[in-house]
Amino acid sequence: MGITRVAIAGSTGSIGTQTLDFVAQSEGQFEVVGLGVGSSVDEVIAQAKLWKPKVVAVANEDARKRVAEALPEVQVVAEQTALAEVADVVVNAVVGFAGLSVTMSTLQQGKRLALANKESLIAAGPVVQPLRKIPGAHIVPVDSEHCAIHQCLRSSGNEHREVQRLLLTASGGPFRGRTKESLAHVTVEEALKHPTWSMGPKITVDSSTLMNKGLEVIEAHELFGTGFDQIDVVVHPQSVVHSMVEFTDGAVIAQLSMPDMRLPIAYALSYPQRASVPFGAIDWSTLARLDFEAPDTQTFVCLNLAYEAGRIGGTAPAWLSAANEVAVEAFLSGKITWSRIPEVIDATLQQHDGLVPTIVEDILHADALARRFALQVLAA
Repeated sequence: MGITRVAIAGSTGSIGTQTLDFVAQSEGQFEVVGLGVGSSVDEVIAQAKLWKPKVVAVANEDARKRVAEALPEVQVVAEQTALAEVADVVVNAVVGFAGLSVTMSTLQQGKRLALANKESLIAAGPVVQPLRKIPGAHIVPVDSEHCAIHQCLRSSGNEHREVQRLLLTASGGPFRGRTKESLAHVTVEEALKHPTWSMGPKITVDSSTLMNKGLEVIEAHELFGTGFDQIDVVVHPQSVVHSMVEFTDGAVIAQLSMPDMRLPIAYALSYPQRASVPFGAIDWSTLARLDFEAPDTQTFVCLNLAYEAGRIGGTAPAWLSAANEVAVEAFLSGKITWSRIPEVIDATLQQHDGLVPTIVEDILHADALARRFALQVLAA
C-alpha cells in the first residue's frame, strides 16, 4: 500500500486537530496535502508550517491574504472544494451547512469522504445521493454512532434484507434526567458541559437538546437507506456502546470503545483496513456497568421534530437544520433561553413550503428561506 493523501476541511476545529493527531502517530502512512479553514489565521499557518500541505483553503478574504503572505510556498485558495483535487480522502470537519460544498466536491471527484459534517448530508440528501454512484465516491462516516453502525453492518452478507433495526445510542447530554421546568433558565456554560465528549459549542448544545441525535437519525436514514420506523434512539450515559444493529434473526451487534473521536477518524482514514494505532481500548477490569434507557421526548422535543422533518422529506430536513443553526447561535450569544431553541425550530418548520429538491440550488434556497423565517421568529 502507498501513502494515503489526506485533506482536512475544518482543520483547526476539534475533529480537524484530532485527525492531525492520529496522522502524527501513524508512522508515515498518511500525507497531509490540504488544510481548510474559515478564518483561523494563526492556527492554520502553524499547521501548514508543520505539515507542509500543497493547498490551504481560507474562506475569509482578509484572513486568506494574511495566510498567503505567511506561506509563500503554499497554494492558498478561497474554496475548500479545491481540497478534493489533491487528496485521496477528504475529512469534512466543517461545522454546519457550510460543509455542503466539501461533501459534494469530494464525491463529484470520485474520492473517499470521511464525513464528520452531518448537516450537509441531512440538508442535501436528495442531491448528494446520486453522487454516491460515481466510481470511487464513498462516504465513511466519522460520527461515532454512524461509524459504529458502518462497522456492525460489515458482519452482514446482505444488509438490505437482514437488518431489522438501527439503534443509535445517545449519552443524554448534560441535562439527562432533568425536567422541562428545571431547564427553563439553564446557562450557556451549563449546556456546554458535556459529560463524556469534548466537542465544539454548536454540536455540544445540539447534544444538550437531543437535536444532535435527531440529526443523526436523519443521517442514518441517508447513509444506510433504513426507514425511520426502523431507526431507534437509546440513551446510554457511559458512551461506551456507540451504536448497535439488530438483525432479522434477533442478533444485536454493537461497537464498543471508550469515548475517543480518534477511533472513528482512524477508521475512516484507514478504511477498508483497520488502523494500527489503538484508541479508546476498554479496561474491562474497571468497566462496571452499561446502562440503557428510553429518551425523554417530552422534555427534549427536538428529537421528535427531527423525526417529523425526516418523514416529511424533501427540503424539510434542510429547514430543520437551518432553523436549528439559527436558534443555537441565538442561544450561544445570549439572545434566547435554551428552552426556546425547539420553539424556534418548530415555528419555522410550520412554514415549510413542501419543495422537493432536484438541484443544489434548491437546497441553498431552502436553507436561506428557513433561516429568514427563523430570524423572524426570533424577532417576534
